[in-house]
Amino acid sequence: MRQIILDTETTGLEWKKGNRVVEIGCVELLERRPTGRTYHQYINPQREFEQGAAEVTGLSLEFLADKPLFADIADEFLAFIEGAELVIHNAAFDVGFLDYELSRLGEHYGRLADRVTVEDSLLLARQRFPGQRNSLDALCKRLGVDNTHRQLHGALLDAQLLCDVYLNLTAGQREIGFGGDEPGTPSQSVAMPVFAVPASGERPRVRPTVDEMAAHEARLEKLRKKAGGRCLWDPPVLEGA
Repeated sequence: MRQIILDTETTGLEWKKGNRVVEIGCVELLERRPTGRTYHQYINPQREFEQGAAEVTGLSLEFLADKPLFADIADEFLAFIEGAELVIHNAAFDVGFLDYELSRLGEHYGRLADRVTVEDSLLLARQRFPGQRNSLDALCKRLGVDNTHRQLHGALLDAQLLCDVYLNLTAGQREIGFGGDEPGTPSQSVAMPVFAVPASGERPRVRPTVDEMAAHEARLEKLRKKAGGRCLWDPPVLEGA
């Protein structure tokens, strides 16, 4: 499965007011592993920033003046994302802007939905952490993703952070330990003893060794840190205990 973690920066909050994309950042995943391939492009918007928008990104019209127009990079960008699943935080925002940019180039460019599928990581976060703040910064803090170097919004930096956040959000069985512990580590096959179960009488029991119990507790401690407290395999806390 090929996925592209994508982020954009824009001149303002609404494309319907004529705001434009000024930066695109993408990180490629293949089978949930970063491939090292990225796409990053600054774009000349040919219009002013809305009040406050330039401060958020640290970009200026002077910096963007010699950068290509969206029309100049559209084919290269579309070729990079073609056929992938896009993972975007608050996808409606970025998709709306990119569809607007494509519409300015002519009907033959179509819409993103003609070329890719989209997964909204904000919706995933709201399902996992209902009622909590689920901004990218909040998720970085909650999931242990280091974002201390993020002083301004930047499309490629934010895509790289979102990549780590998304992999944590959707870790599933790999995080529990049914897959390799590290990216690129193959799953280890474990030889399990097989017992003939008697028709009656005492059933055989398998007791863990001291080392196995220590490894089990170490795994639970990692899960507790990820969950910010208890994990599913901890014994229940009895009232009054």
